[in-house]
Amino acid sequence: MHLFVYLHGFKSSPLSNKAQLTKAAIEQRIQLGEQIAWYCPQLPASPRAAIAMVREHIDKQTFSHLSLMGSSLGGYYATHLGELFPGKVSLLNPAIEPAKDLQKYIGEQKSWHQEEVFHFLPEYIEELQEIYVEKITQAERYFLLVAKGDEVLDWREMVAKYPGAQQLILEGGDHAISDYPNYLNQLMQFHFTALASLTHLKPT
Repeated sequence: MHLFVYLHGFKSSPLSNKAQLTKAAIEQRIQLGEQIAWYCPQLPASPRAAIAMVREHIDKQTFSHLSLMGSSLGGYYATHLGELFPGKVSLLNPAIEPAKDLQKYIGEQKSWHQEEVFHFLPEYIEELQEIYVEKITQAERYFLLVAKGDEVLDWREMVAKYPGAQQLILEGGDHAISDYPNYLNQLMQFHFTALASLTHLKPT
């Protein structure tokens, strides 16, 4: 069984456009007979709680292959988890230093898709720092999709963070990657093509 985990970004949800399009692509493969389990949870505001929830789910599953896909803050989480578990990791305009970038959002926030109010607490900044990955290992396990036109994050920081990874750098575009359907097949090909050099990493 192939476990496919999608992690949404800050103030986002499983209802985001990229999450829904990815889910549809996975469901299409399931209809063709592939054994895939889709997991795209609503992540709690606390980074520590979010990571713990996803780790617990992965730990409970029996799978032969693991895929992690993360958008924005979800990409930061996916990078951390990718260094704990074996599998492939794709990153969609990933956050690089959210402990710095999200300080201005401390306080009451509203979800983009569900109009739900949540509180982003000061201690969450420290929680973000706790899961920072200094340098990725086995860069061939990573795929980076970056838009130069990202109005929220600096695309150059993203490219510099993932040396050796497969990188698709888009001219223009935006943080949401509005033309995401154009690249979905390439992402699916990355995740569902065997990687001979993939080694198993033990969670710590």
